[in-house]
Amino acid sequence: MSQLYLFGLSSQRAEWLSQRQAIVAENVANANTPGYLAKDVSPFESVLDTTSLQMSGTSAQHLVASAGRDFGVEEGRQTPWDVTHSGNSVSLEQEMLKAGEVSRDFSLDTSIAKAFHRMYLSTLKG
Repeated sequence: MSQLYLFGLSSQRAEWLSQRQAIVAENVANANTPGYLAKDVSPFESVLDTTSLQMSGTSAQHLVASAGRDFGVEEGRQTPWDVTHSGNSVSLEQEMLKAGEVSRDFSLDTSIAKAFHRMYLSTLKG
């Protein structure tokens, strides 16, 4: 196995978080630019959907995840809180919340990667 899946997933997530932080910084930098529209990156779930990893069973007796049911979870897109008369749609409060989410998610991502790394090393040591 050339690369463990969790490390690759963690790396993808870190790249996505750094891209999102750059977009948040760009939005904050253009908070007073007339006509500037706030941007955001697509959710990480859509990035995972492009990997097209599927569960597979080697036997007909294997169970299907969630018994084959679709729970119909819908995600709502976040809209800007206010648009100024100049046409600028950047809300600094909203951008600061996004920056906090990025920081929290990055800390969680690195903590999970560290824990997996420790677990992996402990299995190698025997």
